[in-house]
Amino acid sequence: MKLYYSHTSPFARKVRVLVREKGALAHVKEETIAAMEDPAALHEANPLGKIPALVLNDGSSYFDSPLICEYLDVTLEGPALIPASHVERFRVLRHQAIADGIMDAAVSLTFERARPETQRSEMWMGRWRRAIERSLAVLDDEVVSLDGPVDLGVIAVGAALGYLDFRHASLGWQESETELAGWWRDLAKRPSFVETAPPA
Repeated sequence: MKLYYSHTSPFARKVRVLVREKGALAHVKEETIAAMEDPAALHEANPLGKIPALVLNDGSSYFDSPLICEYLDVTLEGPALIPASHVERFRVLRHQAIADGIMDAAVSLTFERARPETQRSEMWMGRWRRAIERSLAVLDDEVVSLDGPVDLGVIAVGAALGYLDFRHASLGWQESETELAGWWRDLAKRPSFVETAPPA
């Protein structure tokens, strides 16, 4: 299988961490691709032109990080990162949902800040910041539910927090959400996160 990714995408990092936690690097070839350049190879793998995109050995493909993660968790050997039991499964998927929402808002904020100042929307930037702040507060309150074995929810939250540190350190979230920040500092030391960290 081939995974198209970029070093800066938190959604791709989530998938790459999962592959490493499964011990399955030998089965997934990672290939960097510049999505903003609209390469034909990416369009063939994902008509939406987004990363990550996973191309299977038969040439078919999956896209959208939750789908890719679930496919890889089911098909690759290694520890199950999405529990089978309904209660635990939905806990993990809820963590992934809030983490993906943080990533969506943070990536949107990144692109908006890259626009010329006169073209930026302060209204949207404010909405995205507040969505991030509310979500971080929820995770800080519920941080004990992230303790224990690494699962997809933990991976997704870690990818989201790593992206905030990478692109939006000015938000100062680690000063306001101290319990979550301590949890993240420990998680960030895992080899799977160290190996997939965005460029300094």
